Amino acid sequence: MVSDSQRRLIILTEGHTEPVTGKTATCVVRYRPEQVVALLDSTQAGKTAQELLNVGGDIPIVGSLEDAPQANVLMLGIAPSGGKIPAPWRSIILAAIRRGMDVISGLHEFLCSDAEFVSAAAEKGVQLIDVRKNNERDVANRIDIREDCLRVHTVGQDCSVGKMLVSLELSNAMKARGIQSKFIATGQTGILVEGDGCPIDCVVADFLSGAVEKMILAHQHNDVLFIEGQGSISHPRYSAVTLGLLHGCLPQAMILCYEVGRKHVYGMEGFPLKPLDQLLRVYETMANLAVPSRVIGVAMNSRKVSAEETEKERERVRQELGLPVCDVIRHGPDELLEPIQAMLGEK
Repeated sequence: MVSDSQRRLIILTEGHTEPVTGKTATCVVRYRPEQVVALLDSTQAGKTAQELLNVGGDIPIVGSLEDAPQANVLMLGIAPSGGKIPAPWRSIILAAIRRGMDVISGLHEFLCSDAEFVSAAAEKGVQLIDVRKNNERDVANRIDIREDCLRVHTVGQDCSVGKMLVSLELSNAMKARGIQSKFIATGQTGILVEGDGCPIDCVVADFLSGAVEKMILAHQHNDVLFIEGQGSISHPRYSAVTLGLLHGCLPQAMILCYEVGRKHVYGMEGFPLKPLDQLLRVYETMANLAVPSRVIGVAMNSRKVSAEETEKERERVRQELGLPVCDVIRHGPDELLEPIQAMLGEK
């Protein structure tokens, strides 16, 4: 298997090189650009990652594996609802294997459960890496949790609003301030960026909170943990994962994340999103069943609106909720760091 330091990735985004479905590619390009040779999308060949994803600079979009000969790993770069491998991608995956490339996937449909992929990989001596594959079998016990390690959890109005990105940006900013911080990855993209974590949406339900607690126990020597959120407490499909994660990580503080302008559950137009103030109350109620906790700030994702619209919305939410509000990419994370640092000072 190619080591992390030797990885030269070509990220497969065929037909999906955009920030939402292609969020795995987007985040790996943002946080691990030194590993990325190119993105593979024959429908967008000739363009750059910056043009399509707003990150990545001149990283090219290529039309075939042959156009990025220095790549030694193929990474599947999408996170579609349901987690299936798109049927047209099979030939590309097989071609990569036959070129001697490892293949990394974060999808629910495992590479290693596909007889054709497994046979081809065995013949070429390459690795099929399923990031979501796990064997978690520990229940939560709520024993030996250190209260002087601050646990900050990003929660959302919906899926795909930036919970992982906010957690990473806050953790990196804390490290820059000289504070021991750790990003706790709970989804496939976060794991690919951080190099460790647990794919909690693929853990048997009884062991979900225990899998999260295990990560808390392993990393609570740090001053602060930023635990990546998943889904939303009101999501028609994913609320169970959201609640299990919430009760597993026992947050003392939460950051509420949302996308400006989004009105309905992503991919489910018949389901209007719940208002932020209602969700804030529900998250605090559910968290306080386990540990004293409160929402201390709001992270807005303003990628689809202008700077002027962003500032109007930012002030509106500040007034409505009485909390710090910012877009960590557009404004930087400082406004959200201040209440976190204040809580650290109280410990």
